[in-house]
Amino acid sequence: MLGSLRFRLPALFLLGIVLAGVVAALISLRLFQTYTRAQSVQELRREATGLSELYADAALRAADEGSGAIDFAASKLELATGDRIFYVGASLFPGQDSGLKRLMEASVPQAVRELKNPVTFTFTPPGSNRSYIAVAHPVRLEPDSDALGAIVVAKPQTELRDQWLPLVFRLAIAVCVGVLLAGLLSWWLSRKITGPVSALSTAADEIAAGNYAVRVPAGGGGDEISHLSTRFNEMAARLAATEERERQFLMSVSHELRTPLTAIKGHVDAIRDGLFDDPELERASLDVVAGETIRLERLVGDVLDLAKLNAHRFTVHAQEVDIGVLVERAHASFGEEARRREIDFRLDEDREAPTIVTDGDRVLQVITNLLANAFRWTPDGGTVSIGSATENGLVQIDVRDTGPGIQPDERERIFVPFISRDNHGTGLGLPIARELAIALGGRIELESTVGEGSCFTLVLPARQA
Repeated sequence: MLGSLRFRLPALFLLGIVLAGVVAALISLRLFQTYTRAQSVQELRREATGLSELYADAALRAADEGSGAIDFAASKLELATGDRIFYVGASLFPGQDSGLKRLMEASVPQAVRELKNPVTFTFTPPGSNRSYIAVAHPVRLEPDSDALGAIVVAKPQTELRDQWLPLVFRLAIAVCVGVLLAGLLSWWLSRKITGPVSALSTAADEIAAGNYAVRVPAGGGGDEISHLSTRFNEMAARLAATEERERQFLMSVSHELRTPLTAIKGHVDAIRDGLFDDPELERASLDVVAGETIRLERLVGDVLDLAKLNAHRFTVHAQEVDIGVLVERAHASFGEEARRREIDFRLDEDREAPTIVTDGDRVLQVITNLLANAFRWTPDGGTVSIGSATENGLVQIDVRDTGPGIQPDERERIFVPFISRDNHGTGLGLPIARELAIALGGRIELESTVGEGSCFTLVLPARQA
């Protein structure tokens, strides 16, 4: 369960949300702390500046007029500002009490004791156990005169903490709510994603067990899961079709092998048992055995050729090949069958036949397969023709017949191995012809009219010697 995608996907999603929320909260808290500190320092600096000017004016007036110390108490100022007010340095009102709490110079930094510029610092006042953030501003009776001392305005740092603690609480609530919503969303997304994946996994197990009829819902969306489901169903359908073709192939090959083997076994048994008294009959029986052996050899050769082509173990032996000679050889090899079946077997000699560099034996094999297919489907008394031509740097070898033609939806299927339209034979001739044509750098084109016949064209590059 813990190792399943349904658990890991929402867990990772939720972990990412939590980490992002925590990082965002920490950054927000840090920014808020920096902001509140800067605002507090700015406020303290403003108060220290105002108080230093206020006390400087009062001290200057007391010195000029001989009046007493200021008549407002520092405690009232503290109550008005909410901050602590201290003083460092010489007395502003000699012989009189200003009401300010004085700090020992040892309790403040050296920069404050120098009385030159405003200074921001932290310290712990005598008699207190709390740390304060403070701003010291020099007090000068005249703008260019030396400072007598410095007004120190301080605020407990706990007040800064009290400002951002509510933010921490609110951020914690926001993170918890976000985690809850993210958990619900991740659970919903995981079910939406892992549901089809689980269905695919179950279907894959069924296919591994040999059940190719299984299908998964493709869904109506255009996402990757829907695409994967569609391709999975196509794969299952192709596997089922492949299994069916292999089954048909085994049945066809079994039939094709059984017929010659039965004939060979019968004639061999007859010869071994001495049933033939006439040498001519015995020779005729041996001729049958030889013919059936050749038939077996051709069948096994077709299977091996297709296996080599599919495994890309086919080698082209390039040589100069006269296409006209190859066409004539192919025409001659089917001449006897044409006479026996009274088929008008035509050789188009008016078309140009070039000499090219290719594998002549394999080209002849392709032509022979195309002619064998044409004679197979042409009825007795029909017409089969073969011819060649050169056009646009390509060599074309046409094989035409007056057979029943091929339906449009069957024109690609006939090139699939083990498919036979009449359930006779192995259905390897045309697939081998196409694979050989591709291996030679060419292709096979098909034109067909139902009820009139078909034309198979072998197209090869006209590479000259």
